[in-house]
Amino acid sequence: MPIASDSPKVGILLANTGSPDDPTPKGVRAFLRDMLTDHRLVRHVNRVVWAIVLRLFILPHRGVTSSERYRKVWTDEGSPLMVTSARLVQRIQRAFDEEGASVTVAMGMNYGNPSIAQGLAELRAAGAERVVVLPLYPQSALSTTGSTKDRVARALRKLRWNVGCQVIDNYHDHPTYVKALAASIKHAGFDPASSDRLIFSFHAVPVPDIEQGDQYELQTGATSIAVATELGLERRRWTIGYQSRFQKYCEWLTPSTVDVVARYAETGEGRVFFVCPGFSTDCLETHYDVFFEIKPVFDQRAYLTGRSGDEAAFVYVPCLGKTNAHVRVLTDVLRPYVGGER
Repeated sequence: MPIASDSPKVGILLANTGSPDDPTPKGVRAFLRDMLTDHRLVRHVNRVVWAIVLRLFILPHRGVTSSERYRKVWTDEGSPLMVTSARLVQRIQRAFDEEGASVTVAMGMNYGNPSIAQGLAELRAAGAERVVVLPLYPQSALSTTGSTKDRVARALRKLRWNVGCQVIDNYHDHPTYVKALAASIKHAGFDPASSDRLIFSFHAVPVPDIEQGDQYELQTGATSIAVATELGLERRRWTIGYQSRFQKYCEWLTPSTVDVVARYAETGEGRVFFVCPGFSTDCLETHYDVFFEIKPVFDQRAYLTGRSGDEAAFVYVPCLGKTNAHVRVLTDVLRPYVGGER
């Protein structure tokens, strides 16, 4: 539905986790310091103890090891997440311009640059009369969307900008999103009529968050069921795992993706397709964790059990990223908010 051109000018902020400015130990340490002092992300440890451990042990060590990981995925244009995010801003701006909407689109990251505050300042300078924030986390979690909400509220106070602001909590079951995921899986070669199997892998979150009411586990399950239903899959053909745990300071949501992948490599028939529906764009957790930590486990277990050919095939399904399908997903999610219907 077209959006009335005389509507108040809307500022759209696309939010995500962020990335270091560069893949050097210094750049990565600065990024990790910002991230690992966020109480939303590190909620279940003593803050004083954590501050000491962070300064003396984690930052010196992880600054080096994580920079090595980032260098493996860095491109000539920069961080994959940031490059794709910038293109999404341009494409969503163009999509709403073509609809005649009075909209300005910017991006802001929970950690690193541009920050949430910088993105909001850009929207204010562009004359936005109300703001819609879309965290690019299809499934909401206290440690991701919750952090975005905190930072938006803090930035608006700091900017002294009294503007109407809506933060979209999630879009885990939006029909356009579900259909786009199913189509991307098929595009990668998945055949619902064959013996192909499918692993949905989501970022792990702390179990204490779930116990305190976080809806993340329910939403990841709902997304997986919806996509599997769209593909017409029997329950035995797909499963869920949780990846990329950070440290061991608390219990993390299970089953571990690594354990799921190992089991799938050892049992069953057909190729294994691997999709990460919770990541809107490919990033360190997909480019590095999947190919340098998860897939090697699959390959090793398949080899040890004597599987070969298609039975040992691990097929990664890229994130929606800057595809036309993803632009449609995000504009469809945003449109009711831009038009004032929500």
